[in-house]
Amino acid sequence: MEEKAEQGVDVRVMYDDIGSFVTLPKNIQATLAEKNITSRVYNPFHPIVTSSQNNRDHRKILSIDGEVAFTGGVNVGDEYINEIERFGHWKDNGIKLEGRGAWGLTLIFLELWQTMDDHLLPDGISDLKPKYNDEQKESGGFVQPFADSPTDTMNIGEHVFIKLIHAAEKSVWIYTPYLILDENLEIALVLAARSGVDVRIVTPKKWDKYLVHITTRSYYTDLMDAGVKIHEYSKGFMHAKTILIDGDVAEVGTINFDYRSLYLHFENAVVIYGTDAIKEIELDMESTINQSERIAYTNVKQSLAAKVIRSILRLFAPLM
Repeated sequence: MEEKAEQGVDVRVMYDDIGSFVTLPKNIQATLAEKNITSRVYNPFHPIVTSSQNNRDHRKILSIDGEVAFTGGVNVGDEYINEIERFGHWKDNGIKLEGRGAWGLTLIFLELWQTMDDHLLPDGISDLKPKYNDEQKESGGFVQPFADSPTDTMNIGEHVFIKLIHAAEKSVWIYTPYLILDENLEIALVLAARSGVDVRIVTPKKWDKYLVHITTRSYYTDLMDAGVKIHEYSKGFMHAKTILIDGDVAEVGTINFDYRSLYLHFENAVVIYGTDAIKEIELDMESTINQSERIAYTNVKQSLAAKVIRSILRLFAPLM
């Protein structure tokens, strides 16, 4: 980033304060400014308990000239590329878009940036848009970037998940690091499995948050009773957020199957249909499932005390 800023490229960095609170030095904005890198901090931490502190920027977007853009589960951190090891091998997914799809992700970035920058007016956003050749033909298939926000009344991330699951005829395969379901999502998964759809969910075997892991496991028995197959990634931590429907449609993005992602965070994802990436996702999921431990019902059989503890944890699920 420093190298590009020296070349005169407009380099902007936006990060969530609470998510970076422990790891970033306090003077990071001044340091970036000295290197001609513009930064914005979303929802700066204040030592006052307010509900707004729950609204985190969980999006991950890298946009280059508005023509190429990346998103997925990967944050800017060494563990995400396995440069350092925290919980064994870090498993993640990301997607690269080019052309008009990339501009869709860029707009998602700029819209949130605009809430913290009075100088970025709509005309300024339009000036950043690349010029496309209207005669250019796409390579086939469709991509639809979308965003979700806790500041409106639409739970878009959850609605997309439910729509995709209900549309499945053969299979629903899911990567998620956290499985803390509300009634709507749980019913969708249960109905799909009971309808004969091959529903598989891959979660981490090595957890990063113990209470969240226990709560995740509390949903296993109800899902397995309906025929859902649960796999835990054995090599390390599963951080990818991906859903594949019938081997035809996929969603890759930042949205976890938990309350925080679905109701409290700013999120984004891309729905993909009919592109070459679908086959790559399917092959990746097949390989990962083969490297994961299939959870047997006896592995999650609960004592009375465990049931009580997990029921209590579910009460606090929206905070996890």
